[in-house]
This record gives sequence, structure tokens and C-alpha cells, in this order.
Amino acid sequence: MIAVEDLIALVRNYNPKTNEELIRAAYAFGLQMHEGQFRHSGEPYFSHPVAVAAILTEQRLDDATIITALLHDTIEDTKASYSELEKRFGRDVADLVDGVTKLTNLQLSSSETKQAENFRKLFMAMSKDLRVILVKLADRLHNMRTIKAMRAEKQVQKARETMDIFAPLAGRMGMQWMREELEDLAFKVLNPEGRASIMRRFVMLQKETGDVIHRITGDMRHELEEAGIEAQVFGRAKKPYSIWRKMQEKDMGFSRLSDIYGFRVITDNEMDAYRALGVIHQRWRAVPGRFKDYISQPKSNGYRSIHTTVSGRDGKRVEVQIRTRQMHDVAETGVAAHWSYRDGVRSKNPFAVDPAKWIATLSEQMSIEEDHDEFMEAVKLEMYSDKVFCFTPKGEVVKLPKGATPIDFAYAIHTRIGNACVGAKVDGMRVPLWTRVKNGQSVEIITAEGQTPQATWLEIATTGKAKSQIRRALRAVDRERFIKLGRELARSAFEHVGKKSTDKALDTAARHLRIEGRDEVLARLGSAELTTSEVIHAVYPELISREGDEVEPNRAVVGLSSDQRFDLAKCCQPLPGERIVGITYRGKGVVVHAIDCEALTSYEDQPERWVDLHWHAGKHPAVHTSTLDVTIGNDAGVLGRICTLIGEQKANISDLHFVDRKPDFYRLLIDLELRDVEHLHSVMLALEAESDVAAVQRHRDPSRLGTHTG
Repeated sequence: MIAVEDLIALVRNYNPKTNEELIRAAYAFGLQMHEGQFRHSGEPYFSHPVAVAAILTEQRLDDATIITALLHDTIEDTKASYSELEKRFGRDVADLVDGVTKLTNLQLSSSETKQAENFRKLFMAMSKDLRVILVKLADRLHNMRTIKAMRAEKQVQKARETMDIFAPLAGRMGMQWMREELEDLAFKVLNPEGRASIMRRFVMLQKETGDVIHRITGDMRHELEEAGIEAQVFGRAKKPYSIWRKMQEKDMGFSRLSDIYGFRVITDNEMDAYRALGVIHQRWRAVPGRFKDYISQPKSNGYRSIHTTVSGRDGKRVEVQIRTRQMHDVAETGVAAHWSYRDGVRSKNPFAVDPAKWIATLSEQMSIEEDHDEFMEAVKLEMYSDKVFCFTPKGEVVKLPKGATPIDFAYAIHTRIGNACVGAKVDGMRVPLWTRVKNGQSVEIITAEGQTPQATWLEIATTGKAKSQIRRALRAVDRERFIKLGRELARSAFEHVGKKSTDKALDTAARHLRIEGRDEVLARLGSAELTTSEVIHAVYPELISREGDEVEPNRAVVGLSSDQRFDLAKCCQPLPGERIVGITYRGKGVVVHAIDCEALTSYEDQPERWVDLHWHAGKHPAVHTSTLDVTIGNDAGVLGRICTLIGEQKANISDLHFVDRKPDFYRLLIDLELRDVEHLHSVMLALEAESDVAAVQRHRDPSRLGTHTG
């Protein structure tokens, strides 16, 4: 455990004016409060808060944050109270410790609905004081560094939570080093074989090629010295998880990956950064399409750097990042640079962003989301997305996620512009609304009075803001019709279980489902965003759980006339619990598709063939087919364990075939017979927790668009 004087020395290195006595007092108080408590490893528990404080000194944070780290578990795990902390260490520290405690109590890896609520609370805590999340990230980093002492199932839970939430959040805040370490530590738990395989490849590569990093670093330093540019040059191999992700995204083996090494050039000023770029491009051949200038177009978290990829020795590609010392400080600490100290005063880094403005921008579109799924979608889009920069006809810059369309651009300008959009021009040329905009393009939105959003826009839009505003507009247009339809559906469903669909019953359902009012419940019923079984379960859970016989497969779909038969589309393999729609075929009845099926775009101009459908509210037998795309380790007994796992989830394998065989991994498609979408999720969850499963996802076959059984 780090001694108090050693911790103070770490703080004094960047803040000679630190309040040493207050840190000593916090250290002594924390040690006293945690006395007799031990970690899973057997170490004294207080060694953990001290290690968290030490991690935060690497980011040169203020005294209040360091003291919060020392005390961050006292309210939750000891007899210490908020009022006692306020009395001893001031309100600022007490509020920060209280904020970290509330974050710690959030079960961020629970169900989707709960997770959405937890994310709301997380962003609320961040908006009050971003230092709360800085302490929480350092806390998670130390826990991941020492995770081996935990039970195996707890390790998997924490690693998944880290990979899904904390690592992307660190990246979104600009703390790239922390994101990479968190990802790699989680990767080590979730897929140890995959990580070990990449490490072995690295060792073999070094034996074959020698110390590539040392040679290229030396070459770069020599070229820059010859040009009279003072700069530091650093090189490193990329983290195993980063390489694994590239292998998955590009679907190629390790030997075919090129840019597995990264180099940084740190200059004294911006002019030298651009001069260094010229020197590097003169000496090595630049790779087309791999140049980004984040100095002239910085990211929203303050990140500035020039990125380029060049062909180095032996034709190997290497990535080079060029930036100034001040830019590098922000690149290392991200939003935390706002509190960074140097020589006893808060550093005046011109590139550090205002945390209040940053968090306001991040949470703007999330605040308007009422639906849990839509809120989670908005969060994930914001957390995981890279950015492109486009221009309005007046030259104003609009930041959008990678893959955004003119629809997203229109809503980014103003909701009114988005709702009235009828077309777009990119660089003066008329383009379809589904066009993906690129960096540096000029986008002009064409509007028309009386235009309203179309349902197909939901498939075109990528940003959370655009999707939520489109849904809101669509709900407003159809609200009355949906309420009327929802009322009839509710009446019929309640009568089916021997109850009445009263206003009181609907109000109760709204309260339990966290939906604003009975009319909204009816509207969502009518629009198939909510099922009647969900509404009845919210009011009378015992009735749904006691429902009798399973639904007969030929009666699984509701909304057809008595003389209509149906088949399930093979392209999207809809499951009970998913939103569905029917397409009529002459002489063949109705083919049922999932609402997000790609085949439906072929019928947009034939509305007369569409039929509103929903699944029967009862219990369905396990006869519905769904295909999983699974990547597993190439070891003896793995396939048998996978089949056993699936069987334990009461799912039957109806077909299985291999689609890709690599030295280390196999990729296969598994056809399962399932009850509903929840059954599918439980099978996928069980597979994801298995260490020999590298990846698992639902497979839908585009080559079978529109095909069906029957």
C-alpha cells in the first residue's frame, strides 16, 4: 500500500501548493474507517482507495478529487456519513464522495430498462460535477487491474460492464489511454484465448522482423533533425484488443493486418506539427484515405492531432499522430485537463474543453427521450460513434457521427428543418436522403411547407436526435388513430383474462411501465410498440404467469382474417416479442416480417399489401427458428460445450454448419428452435459468458429476402 508521504509526493510533483495536511487527514480518516476490512485478495481494503488516488495523480488532478478518491467508499462501506465528511473536509469533497457512492450503487449490467434508468442517473451525476466520473473511472481501472481475486462469474460481469460502458465513456471523454487499458483488461477476462493468441503472434513477428519500433522511431528522429524540427518521437505496438477488433471488423487474419504499430510525434508548436507532417510524407508514402486533421477540426472533447498512415519499412503500414505538447496533454487526459494542475496552479491549456458545455452537448438529445430503448439507442450512438464534419451553405460546421445522412444533418441544424426535409444537395449535387455524408462536404437541405417525417426515415437516420424527433413526429401524426386502436386491443385483451380495461387499470399500467399517462399506453399499444401481454402483466402479473396452454403455432399471429393463413419470412426470422408486419401474397396468404426487415423496403410503394399484426399474448412453444452467427475457439471439446450450453437453455439445435475455419477459431451458423425473443436473448447471454466464445450475434440472411416457408 502506498504510504501517505509517497502519495503527497506524487501530488507535490505537479502541485507544490497542495494542502498536505488535508490529504494526511483524509488518509488517516479513510484508514481508520476501513480498519478490519479486506479485499478479495487478502490485502487491507484501504489499499484500493489509495491506489485510486495514485491513478488520479497521473492526471494532475486537484486536491478535492484526490481526497475524494481516498474517501470514495467511506459512506457506502463504513459508518462515516455525509455530514461528517462535510464537517471534516468541506462540502465540495462531501458532494463528490456522495456522487461516487450513488454511481457505485447503480447496477449498470442489469436489464435494458433498468440500464436505461441507470444511464440517466449516470449522466445526471456527471452533469453536476464531472470529477465524480473521473474518480469512478479510476476506481474501475484499479478494480480491473486486480480482478483476478474475484469469482469467475463476477469477473465476467465486471469485464462485460467495463467493455460496454466504462471503456467507451473514457474514450468519449478523450482519455484514450484509459479506454485502451480498460478494454484490454476486460478482453483478458472475456476472451483470454483470443488475447493470448495475439500476444503469441506478436512474439513471433518480433523474432521475424526484429525491433521494428526502434528502427522506425530512429528513422523519424533522423528525418526531423535533418529538417531542423525539435520533436519527441514515441512508438508502440497497439493493444491486443485493438488488433482483435480490427481483425473482426475487416474479417482478416493477423498476418494480413498492416497498421499494428503506432507512432507519436510531439512538437513545440502548431507550425512544426504541419512541417513534421510534410517531412514524414516526403520520406514515406502516404496511404490514401487515411489522413485526418483534428487540429483544424477538433473533436468535441478537445482532442487535437494530425493522423496519417504511411508505408514504412518492408511495405508495412504504420499510423502516425502529430501534435503539440499542449495538445498531447489534452489527448492524454481528455475532459479531465480542465482540472489539471501544473506548478501549483490550474494549467491554462487553451485546448481543454469546458466540462459543463461538454456534458450539456452530450446529454442534449438524451434528455428528450422518454422510451427506454430509444434512450439506450441514443446513448450508444453518442458513446461509440466517431465524427465527421460537414458544412452548411454558409460555411458553418456541423458535427455528425460517422455514417450520418442528410436527414441527420437536417435535424442537427433544427428539428423544424428536419421535419420539413424533402431532399438534399451535397457539394451542389442532388443526392438521395440515404446518402452517407463525408468529411468536408457541404450539405444543403431542401424543405417544403406541409412536409412531415416518413416512417422510412427511421432506417435512414443514424443519430439519436434525428431518430427520436422522427418517432415523436410520427406518433403525433398517428396518435389519435393509435389511441383508438389501442383502446380496442386493450378491451379485447383484458376481457380475455376476465378483467375490464378501465381508466384505473390503464393508469396502473402506465405507472408500472414508467409511461406518461393512459393515453400514451394506448397509443403505444396501437402502434405495436407495446404488447397487450406487457400491459396486462403490469396490472395483473399473476394472470399472465398462470396462463394455461401454449399458443398453437397456427394461431401465434393476431390480426388476420379467419380465411387468411400466414408464413414466417426466412430472411428476418421474426420471433414472438418482436414488432411484426404482414405482406399479402396472392394465393399464398400473408408473410410475416420483423418490422426492421430489409425486405420491407421493396413494398413501400404498395401500402395496400401491408397488414398490421402482433403476436398472441400467451406462452409460445419453442418452434420458432432463429440463426446465430458464433465464433468459437478451435480447441477440443469446445463445440460440445456450446451445444450443451444451448441445451441447458431449453433450446433445440435444428441445423449447424461451419462458414469459416481459421487456425485459432471457427465461425459457424447455428439454427435454433426458440419460444420468443427473450428466449433468444437468454441463449446469447449464456454463450457470451462462455470464455471459448469469441463473438455471437443474430444472423439474418440478405440472400433470402422475401422468402418464406409454405
